[in-house]
Amino acid sequence: MGELRDRMERDLVVRGLTENTCRAYLAAVKGLAAYYRRPPDQLTDAEVRQYQLHLIRERKLAWNSCRVAVFGLRFFYRVTLGRPWDAMQIPLPKGDRKRPAILSREQVWRLFETTANRKHRALLMTTYAAGLRVGEVVRLRVQNLDSDRMLIRVEGGKGRKDRDTLLSEQLLVELRQYWRMFRPASWLFPSRRYPDRPLDRASAYHIYCQAKARARITKAGGIHCLRHAFATHLIEAGIDVLTIQQLLGHSNLRTTGNYIHLARGGLVRSRSAFELLSVPPKT
Repeated sequence: MGELRDRMERDLVVRGLTENTCRAYLAAVKGLAAYYRRPPDQLTDAEVRQYQLHLIRERKLAWNSCRVAVFGLRFFYRVTLGRPWDAMQIPLPKGDRKRPAILSREQVWRLFETTANRKHRALLMTTYAAGLRVGEVVRLRVQNLDSDRMLIRVEGGKGRKDRDTLLSEQLLVELRQYWRMFRPASWLFPSRRYPDRPLDRASAYHIYCQAKARARITKAGGIHCLRHAFATHLIEAGIDVLTIQQLLGHSNLRTTGNYIHLARGGLVRSRSAFELLSVPPKT
């Protein structure tokens, strides 16, 4: 794409979009250009609509992947090229948005107990104890730990927002033991090959999957399951949703409210419809 890519990249950076979002939006436009083998600014509205249908019907992309691709194309045409987008847009497939599998407290603890590597154990514990996204935990710096106020400072989270989250006493003990062994200088979890860089997200995902296999946990999902478990376990413990929203860094309370339906306490307190039946047991 050359010049067009540079223009779009400048537009993305100026508007403060995250690195991951910039990469995904640029990939969406690159995919469009590769599909037609022509510069995307020379395509008609009908061709852009046809490409979106191609993603849905032929490539059968997941609901969220289609949504990200459409957002990237919309940004390119509306912002970078200044063309109206409404004429191009088509409805996205609704798809099935599956609820995540929630690890029990016992499973989370087993995950930690079966992880012998001190660095990997500290990484997993921090992700769970602070309710972090994988991109947030790998980019933590040693200076982000505030042991006086017992807080962890998350800088440049989703939407480039900063926030504070919990630093528990138990996690602090674990992190101090980890620090004495590995002595990280800047990044809390540096890359093994490149110590001046943070651990990459793929490595963190692999660490979680290995730990899950050792702990014989068969529930689906990656390292983000620890964040889901953090929120759900807090709700089960009676922590109010507004506090959990602040800890997770959610912009919309409805997003945090989804965890209420996943919390075991609410289900346990609900009586089964079967229990309402006055049916005597068979003899």
